Amino acid sequence: MTHIDVVDLVDAVHRDVLDDDDLDPDAAVVKRAPLLATPVRADVVRKVNARLAGLGPIEEILADPEVSEVMINGPGPVWIERAGVIEQAGLILDRDEIDHLVERVVAPIGRRVDRRSPCVDGRLPDGSRVNVVVPPVALDGPYVTIRRFVLRDLGLEAFAEVGVAALIGEAVAAGANIMVSGGTGAGKTTLLNAVAGLVDGDARIITVEDAAELRLRHPHVVRLEARPASSEGVGELTIRDLVRNALRMRPDRIVVGEVRGDEALDLVQALNTGHRGCLSTIHANGPVDALHRLELLALLSGEGMPLIALRAQIAAALDLVVHVERGVGGDRRVSAVAEVIGPAEVRIVAVGTSGGVGA
Repeated sequence: MTHIDVVDLVDAVHRDVLDDDDLDPDAAVVKRAPLLATPVRADVVRKVNARLAGLGPIEEILADPEVSEVMINGPGPVWIERAGVIEQAGLILDRDEIDHLVERVVAPIGRRVDRRSPCVDGRLPDGSRVNVVVPPVALDGPYVTIRRFVLRDLGLEAFAEVGVAALIGEAVAAGANIMVSGGTGAGKTTLLNAVAGLVDGDARIITVEDAAELRLRHPHVVRLEARPASSEGVGELTIRDLVRNALRMRPDRIVVGEVRGDEALDLVQALNTGHRGCLSTIHANGPVDALHRLELLALLSGEGMPLIALRAQIAAALDLVVHVERGVGGDRRVSAVAEVIGPAEVRIVAVGTSGGVGA
């Protein structure tokens, strides 16, 4: 049986099962093709069941709590990231299966993806971020990348030795404004969750996130989540909108999941007007780079603040930058704790030496 014949059979059996609620996919295949070889029949049944449930053939992968990324690079093997290591998932998808998967991803969020609009971002019901790219931009077929929020509930000791963890804990207790920096997949959010977990139980915490990932074990947490525009282009609520709103909600601590846009200026201004003990993360290669990136993002707000004034504001706003890195083996550790002592200037107060989580 050729590939085209298998696809046609899957389509036919899928329609049969949808038309008859009592019809089992295996029985439907036998009814349509009684002489089909057992391995081929099993493959057809698998593909039909995949169409009937969730995100189809990758549902089993998404059920694994250790998988943080799912990468589909067109027809062929599916790749995953588990515990910081990229590997093949042991699943091979054909073009037809990927097309159906893309339909299931974009339909519920009211988006479209086609030759005129070949790239789309969305969010799955569990909050996972998904990106889809289709031809002609995707040269080898539809690409699907799913970023799952596998947030492990860990303490600071999982990232740093006792002395470094104690230093960070003292800074949190003293109400220091702390920025966690690191690269993609370095463990910034997990570390932020651990740091925020040290906040005194009497404090009122307002969290602001693009997609709700933080899981704070704290008695008084108010969570805010950004919202993208609808398919009509209305209803968007940005991180900047939520940061501004959080300032009106009587926060003791504001926790911003990640600073990545023009909300940087509002956050810096808030930290300079009496809002102490705020926590956030930022993509950067090191503590000094974190300050430079914060400058750039604040400048993108278009408010026209002079760079020299902005640098002075940032220096006054931030107390510590905690940089986290992912090692070659997938382990994540605090590599440096830096005190902000002036405009674009830091002093390293602690250096991480031991392996961290995931090692």
